Amino acid sequence: MSFLAVSKADMKKQGLAALDFIIVSADAYVDHPTFGVALVGRYLESLGYSVGVIARPDPAMVDCFRLLGRPKLAFLVSGGAMDSIVCKYTANLRLRSKDDYAPGGDPALCLGQDGKIKTFFGNGKKANARPDRAVIAYTGRCKEAYKGVPVILGGIEASLRRMSHYDYLSDSIRKPIILDSKADLLIYGMAEHALKEAAKRLSQLYNEEGSKALGDGWPFNAAVLRSIPGTVWKTTIETELPEHALRLPPYEAVSGPDSASLRLFAASFATQYRNTDPATAKPLAEQAGSQFAVQEPPAKPLSTQEMDSLYALHFERRPHPVYDAFGGVPAIKEVAFSLTSSRGCFGACAFCAIVFHEGRIISSRSVHSLVNEARLLTALPGFKGYIHDLGGPTANFRLPACKKQAGGSSCVNRRCLAPEPCPELAADHRDYLEALRAVRSLPGVKKLFVRSGLRFDYAMADRDKTFIKELAARHVSGQLRVAPEHVSEAVLKLMGKPKHQVYENFAQLWAKTNKELGLKQYLVPYFISAHPGAGLKEAIELAEYLRDSAFVPDQVQDFYPGPGTLATAMYRSGLDPLTMEEVYVAKTAKERACQRALLQYTKPENRSLVKEALKKAGRSDLIGRGPKCLVN
Repeated sequence: MSFLAVSKADMKKQGLAALDFIIVSADAYVDHPTFGVALVGRYLESLGYSVGVIARPDPAMVDCFRLLGRPKLAFLVSGGAMDSIVCKYTANLRLRSKDDYAPGGDPALCLGQDGKIKTFFGNGKKANARPDRAVIAYTGRCKEAYKGVPVILGGIEASLRRMSHYDYLSDSIRKPIILDSKADLLIYGMAEHALKEAAKRLSQLYNEEGSKALGDGWPFNAAVLRSIPGTVWKTTIETELPEHALRLPPYEAVSGPDSASLRLFAASFATQYRNTDPATAKPLAEQAGSQFAVQEPPAKPLSTQEMDSLYALHFERRPHPVYDAFGGVPAIKEVAFSLTSSRGCFGACAFCAIVFHEGRIISSRSVHSLVNEARLLTALPGFKGYIHDLGGPTANFRLPACKKQAGGSSCVNRRCLAPEPCPELAADHRDYLEALRAVRSLPGVKKLFVRSGLRFDYAMADRDKTFIKELAARHVSGQLRVAPEHVSEAVLKLMGKPKHQVYENFAQLWAKTNKELGLKQYLVPYFISAHPGAGLKEAIELAEYLRDSAFVPDQVQDFYPGPGTLATAMYRSGLDPLTMEEVYVAKTAKERACQRALLQYTKPENRSLVKEALKKAGRSDLIGRGPKCLVN
């Protein structure tokens, strides 16, 4: 076996005169199942299609998009493992100095038109090679390179920008990205079902029409790709919209800064949010000018058997050797010896895009599949006995939340865990424990860690606390990272997180459990500053909690209004889309900086900001040398 083709030389070695699909991605090519390009490429390969990869091309050089020739069926364009704006800019909209998905972590390195890695120069100086809104930039180049070849968008950037959305970089509402990019189809969410059907239809068309339809640039009729669950398509003819589609407010009505537009934007997002369940969702249609974007209902999640088959495919499990001279690709380090256990998340945190992307229904691999992959990891070069993670979007979600989810449907008007656990919730860690026990017992495995997100409220909802005991005894080394996010009940409610007392109860149980085990292991809580609903009052409340608990975090996450989240809709509109109640939003750079400084009040460089914030909030009582003071 080998890597997917990245050059004409690779194609020749593999006996390929032309490729069915060419994947274009803003990330370097890592052939590992936690990277979407590899997963999609190997999946298509398993269906009998030939696949190549153009990874991180110079966006200014159209010849980069011709390196593998004309694809017979389509270009597949992805912005990478993260939204390109989120990956490229910090929460303060400064360019990041490092890109873990670039060769050697250097944001300026990209693929040149000669097929070699080079430094990208913009405006005459070394620059970040990841284009803003990468799928738009790459689609334009694909269309320019080979006219008439269909372009299909996928990945998280396309998924979260599938309808009109807030764009943090421009501080504006942008159109559905299929319209802005002029692509022929957009696949959102987990792509396998939709991609399989799209590939089948394209292949049938190609076989019927030969090179005339797709190879020689005849006008491609994108109508052949309509009605596939999990996709977005476009039309200029209103009568072509599905009869039962829900009409969203038009782009022109939601894109303005006035209160009426903001209210319509919030209402539009709420409609989208409530149509993420594959069993009950209706098609959505949104007009922008003379065009319409049509979102089909979500595709059904993969079954356990389908997940097992997908992760059993061959992967080289390392970055392509072309990056060796640059130090590889840093993103592989955290996942090289990790196992993906599941997809989906029924936690539905407001600041997280998983519900909008993967959905609430959990899809899990079998324990047998996980054991087989773990056994494979133990034989890999560089394996030292440690499996770094066994988890997913939420590590301890391996089973459907309730009988309804087990039947293939999920609630869209309430959360499973917050503010209180749903009475129908079946909190059960037995399956996850079975997986952990099976993997850690393999010969050669010294320790299996749990490092992906852990829902402590779900662990507390399970009456059997065996999981917490085994987690402490066998799957943590000194510290457990958890995310209470805040302490203000008002903020936690907007976040979709449990009441703060739930975290306190978990912290007490964690301390008690470790004491009984004779271990010294601690919680490392994460907090978010400036989340919608949080003003200086709430930030001070959190700072006082940190003071009283004698813990000041090394890291604080500034709220980042990325596309596709409920919290971002709050940030843009000043409303909670689910209730249409007003929400306070800290938008100025100064207030955001003050909130962050309050959470790290002990840092000398934050002293002036903390004092300024306390005075502004009328809390000068916290300035001085008293035991309750934050600064002097």
